[in-house]
Amino acid sequence: MNKNLAFADYAVFIIYFIVVSTYGYTIYRKRQKNEHDAKAYFLAEGTLTWWAIGASLIASNISAEQFIGMSGEGFFLGVAVAAYEWIAAIALIIVAVWFIPVYLKNKIYTMPQFLKTRYNESTALIMAVFWLFLYVFVNLTSILYLGAVAINGIAGGEYLHVIMIGLALFALLISLGGMKVVAYTDVIQVAVLIIGGLVTSYIALTTVAEHFGVGSDAIAGFKVLMREAPEHFKMIIPKPTATSSQNDINKYLTFPGLLSYLAGIWIINLNYWGCNQYITQRALGADLQTARTGILFAGLLKLVMPVIVMLPGIAAYVLYSKGYLPQLVGGKDGAYSAVLTFLPTGLKGLSVAALTAAIVASLAGKVNSISTIYTLDIHKKYIQKEAGERQQVNVGRIAVFAAMLLAVLFTWNDLLGIGGVGGFTYIQKYTGFISPGVFAMFFLGMFWKRTTGTAAIVGVIAGFLLSVLFNEFAPMLFGNETLLYTAYANGKGAFEIPFHICMGLSFLFTMILMIAISYAGPKVNPKAFELDTEMFKLKPQTTVLIVITLLIIFALYVKFW
Repeated sequence: MNKNLAFADYAVFIIYFIVVSTYGYTIYRKRQKNEHDAKAYFLAEGTLTWWAIGASLIASNISAEQFIGMSGEGFFLGVAVAAYEWIAAIALIIVAVWFIPVYLKNKIYTMPQFLKTRYNESTALIMAVFWLFLYVFVNLTSILYLGAVAINGIAGGEYLHVIMIGLALFALLISLGGMKVVAYTDVIQVAVLIIGGLVTSYIALTTVAEHFGVGSDAIAGFKVLMREAPEHFKMIIPKPTATSSQNDINKYLTFPGLLSYLAGIWIINLNYWGCNQYITQRALGADLQTARTGILFAGLLKLVMPVIVMLPGIAAYVLYSKGYLPQLVGGKDGAYSAVLTFLPTGLKGLSVAALTAAIVASLAGKVNSISTIYTLDIHKKYIQKEAGERQQVNVGRIAVFAAMLLAVLFTWNDLLGIGGVGGFTYIQKYTGFISPGVFAMFFLGMFWKRTTGTAAIVGVIAGFLLSVLFNEFAPMLFGNETLLYTAYANGKGAFEIPFHICMGLSFLFTMILMIAISYAGPKVNPKAFELDTEMFKLKPQTTVLIVITLLIIFALYVKFW
């Protein structure tokens, strides 16, 4: 045993592993009668309940980059970073009400299939290949690397490669059973994730209370945080002035106040939750009402996530600023691991289980999506057109194994340099460049019948090039102050535009370009979707869920504005 974990910690983790594995195997045995049904394997068609869909969405979304990265942003920015979670809840409402009906009405099972049905085969193939590379070499690798680093830090710092292989094998064990096994084991994963996360936050708050002499009460600890770091409890980061420090400028570059809410954060969330195979796949095999309820349930769970992934970071900031956290190393990204050192024996094992649950659920969900896109959108269409159900499932399992093997190989010695920029930043950087173009292509494709296939291809390419232009070259080419943006000194000898503003500008000009190109085509594209107003009508229970979510978000913003 190492100095960080005791026997009780290992026992808690082993119990977690046995429970998830046993439950997953039970689900697998139940679906053996349709083991070689492709739609059952890839989509769990018709078998997922609303609570399984909602829990699986959250388990797949929350991973090490949230626990480590968002806690780090909580340390640096404070409650402002919670906007990613709270706006996500609103984005999930939009997806449930308007996006999912379009997918289900047109029997869309993969995102490349959407592009082929709405635009053309070339667009679908280009994006299928792109998504495979993005999922394998950006998402899968960063989740695996950051997860292994995080757990290795807790376990004593000597087992990185062993942990990496263990995480990969655990995820493979779950994902080889297909979407139903992934989704239902995610229910346990998200329960462990939330319980472990809440315990960590509770210990962090009571530790703050004890160090500041106000007892051992979590509420008292939270009041200490608000008293000692009032600037960390403001949702809106103020715009820098001539007298602002570099630290304040860096905060604005990360989250540019009200301007974030005009475009950037919406594009991030709507693209992620509405146009992402990794996420939407959970709902595409269900009926409309089940899918909607599951998505809205996920939205409610998102409201709790800042307590789990952000609050420990603020607690770490207050403790560190007063000299009570000398064990913090690695800057803001070390905040979560430093807080975990306060956990008593046994609860450290629970925190490791929570982290593992988040990582494994994300890895399993990601490789399942990789398998689905490769099998249904590439292999079946271009390599083995006559593949039957059994062959498709077997190809899907081979794709799962190949994707995970590639991820392990590329993270083994960090060949992609993820550790140099940080996993959270790595994912945001590479997915953010393509998000404006992809979201514009999906949004116009769903709701504007005139959009053409040519406009879609041009939009994706233009969105990427515009993102590169605004993020890397605009200040140098056009100056630091224009009608469109203000660039700020980044403390590294250069000026940059806040990333959210870059996304908003890229999206705006991509939309203008796509609309202009589409006007050269027919008034109604022959491949346009037929939208029936009945698709968007809501049942009373759905409306109630939406109203509850919006009221909670409103109250949170009133409190922390």
